[in-house]
Amino acid sequence: MTAEEETLATLRAEVRRRGVSLSAVLAEAVEEKAASIRDARRPRTGVGASSDGRSAAQLTSAPVARPPA
Repeated sequence: MTAEEETLATLRAEVRRRGVSLSAVLAEAVEEKAASIRDARRPRTGVGASSDGRSAAQLTSAPVARPPA
């Protein structure tokens, strides 16, 4: 395995702190990374609705911020 020395030192310290094998810590790290990749691939969709009945066009036509002074 190749990684930055600081990263490997962090993993070694975690192994000693928890009293588990390096394989166990690496397996957890791989599972977390895989979950992160899967989550990033999920489409992000949603439904928006205004609470005052205004349309999206009305809401988006309003400026987001004041012009600079």
